[in-house]
Amino acid sequence: MAFAVINRAEIVPRELEALVSHEEDGAICTFIGQVRNHARGKQVSFLEYSAYASMAQKQLLDIAESAEAKWPVKVAIQHRLGKLGIGEASVCVAVSSPHRAVTFEACHWCIDALKADVPVWKKETCPDGSFWIEGENQWVETGEEREKG
Repeated sequence: MAFAVINRAEIVPRELEALVSHEEDGAICTFIGQVRNHARGKQVSFLEYSAYASMAQKQLLDIAESAEAKWPVKVAIQHRLGKLGIGEASVCVAVSSPHRAVTFEACHWCIDALKADVPVWKKETCPDGSFWIEGENQWVETGEEREKG
């Protein structure tokens, strides 16, 4: 039942939760990543996400399917592309299972796998410029644009 999508549509967590919800399940764990107003000591005005969309879509689905193979869970994942303002959701992972412990573990695994493996790039725009984020702690000043997904 794994579901995964990468697109420009607004993330509505209840819709992803509905995809994984089943009357036999007693727990749904939902992770929502949202745009914050600061990063690495700088004010952030907005973020822009781009991706190698077809590969990212495949890898998101692979993550959801792998989680479903590893645990007795149902998984739905959505990642946004494009320009996102402060407070907007950029990613959502919803996981359901009969019991809560498994949902927490699988949800945590899914978001970690997504961050490590899916070709999605983030550009932070601050009052003093824009920076592509390369890895967890490295800023690369923009000079040329990446392909938009």
